[in-house]
Amino acid sequence: MTFLMTIVATLVVLIVGDFLSTFAYHVPQHLWFTLHLRTHHDRRRSYFDHAILSLDPAVLLDGVLGALPYLGVAAFVWHVSPVGALLGLALGQLHVWWRHTVELGWKTPAWLVAIARPLQIVLPEDHNGHHLNPDVEFGDLFRFYDAPARFCLRFVRADRRRRRQALRRLKGESVKA
Repeated sequence: MTFLMTIVATLVVLIVGDFLSTFAYHVPQHLWFTLHLRTHHDRRRSYFDHAILSLDPAVLLDGVLGALPYLGVAAFVWHVSPVGALLGLALGQLHVWWRHTVELGWKTPAWLVAIARPLQIVLPEDHNGHHLNPDVEFGDLFRFYDAPARFCLRFVRADRRRRRQALRRLKGESVKA
């Protein structure tokens, strides 16, 4: 039973943490804020260096803010399994390091792709796609958050455009009246 609780707690940290990080931090950063875009998508920097080695306070803040949802979930499941909570955090951190290795020449072996794809695990090549185009390949750990995140981005951006157009029409009508 303890082993099962460890596995459950680990999976909850990874799956729920990724959901919260994607929709409570990552997507809002892409919609309304600039910290993440400046630090994670700055093409003038090596993203391996800034994601793994950087001591730049802005880069560290972006990393901490992206990790807070995982830490919160780990604190929540700690009573179920402290080992599972810590294991989830450790696997999440290892995945952060791994997904930034494309710039070093990493190519995921076919056997690992065959395992990761059905589990919807983000590969370094997927995450590299997100660095190159910030509007695709969402989800820190799991690809199944990509489609809902992109839908959310499209919906909010379209709604913002509709609101701006409606305000312009209203201002135009009040000016003419």
